[in-house]
Amino acid sequence: MAAGGGGTNTAAAKSTTKRRTKKPRNSHLHHHPINHHHHQNLTQLISLVASATSSAHSFLTHHDLHLLPSQTLTLESKISSTSLSLSKLLSLLNPPPSLSLPINPPPSSSASTPPPCWFHRFLSATSAADYDPRWVDAFRMSKSSFTLLLRLLTPSLNSLSPIPPNYALAAALFRLSHGASYKSIARRFMLDSATACRAFYMVCKVINDRLGHLFEFRSDIKRIIVGFGWISLPNCCGVLGFDRFQIDGDLLGENGSLMVQGLVDSEGRFLDVSAGWPSTMKPETILRQSKLFSGVEDSRELLNGQAFELSDGISIPQYILGDSCFPLLSWLLTPFVESDDKNGLNSSERAFNLVHCRGMELAVTAFGRVRARWQLLLNRWKEECIESFPFIIVTCCLLHNFLIKCSEALPDENVGYSRDQVLPPFEGELDENGQKIRNALASHLNRGC
Repeated sequence: MAAGGGGTNTAAAKSTTKRRTKKPRNSHLHHHPINHHHHQNLTQLISLVASATSSAHSFLTHHDLHLLPSQTLTLESKISSTSLSLSKLLSLLNPPPSLSLPINPPPSSSASTPPPCWFHRFLSATSAADYDPRWVDAFRMSKSSFTLLLRLLTPSLNSLSPIPPNYALAAALFRLSHGASYKSIARRFMLDSATACRAFYMVCKVINDRLGHLFEFRSDIKRIIVGFGWISLPNCCGVLGFDRFQIDGDLLGENGSLMVQGLVDSEGRFLDVSAGWPSTMKPETILRQSKLFSGVEDSRELLNGQAFELSDGISIPQYILGDSCFPLLSWLLTPFVESDDKNGLNSSERAFNLVHCRGMELAVTAFGRVRARWQLLLNRWKEECIESFPFIIVTCCLLHNFLIKCSEALPDENVGYSRDQVLPPFEGELDENGQKIRNALASHLNRGC
């Protein structure tokens, strides 16, 4: 190589040129600049999509009171996803076209006065009529039930100031009803996401505090017994069942879930709820650790009332029905199970199982209706939210009871609800007193008395 002159060796130059011009393998995977023609076509396409998205956003803004909440939530999600995708695509173009994407609501005519939020406009639009179906669509209850609930909770909701109690309650009910995100709640009620979250949990806490008396197992046992008497279950005080709620993550293993034990009366009202048990626990273990079990077995505060005398003179104590996953006890009657050494159940056992099955349907239906009305429970729970789950499920069960007392129409329990989860039957020893009581009741039912 020549010194000081800046020249290069000819052979080296050719070698370098070859190395620079050699095409890499899989060159079709490398990024190529978009030519002018394609750039222009893509820009036009993006403009058309942006215009359609903007029109959809404008339609939603002006007609949200005439759409179902589920429709507005779906449309909002689609608009947001489309806007985000367009923004990412625009960033790849050089130069990027100047487009206005409807990620945020359009500005109002007055720069100093923001447009009324959805709930403000909702109240104005529904104030004239005593009954407007939009209340049920939005909050799963009529205006009169909402007003009554607001009156009961307002003294405890004043601490949320400056959020008005009616805004806080409506925001919480909207989230429970539709599984809406805090971002969606914030947009509808003129809040930020953090405030919407705080208001939601505050309202749930107040519902637990102020409506806890609606679990009437201790306070209205006579009404409960009379109700079951109408369906051929003398001295029955409830039906005990389980439901599962799915969670994300590996905390409880594959397909892990949280369990809720619920006691239900003949009208489908919850009498006792024990929520948040991991699905890795056996039903018997959950039962024995619950306050219900303690109240019957330890303190003797529950199911200690007068026995009922059957037509044959045999007396049976107060009891509840339980599924086959529970142990048979003197106060917890489970169905007869066919044994391998028998030819099948006799007529009395079949009669008992038939009535028992109808009773257990009350628990299944009650859980199904809670899910159908409060669709936040249909979401898969995140691991980091597990601690709040018992709190939310109890809130939903109390609201379920409240609306039954208000004579609100019951939702279809089959909406978004699957009953394909079966718990394994109890395999331990049977309680001797429980067997005697169950046999006596089975004979009574077989006689049709």
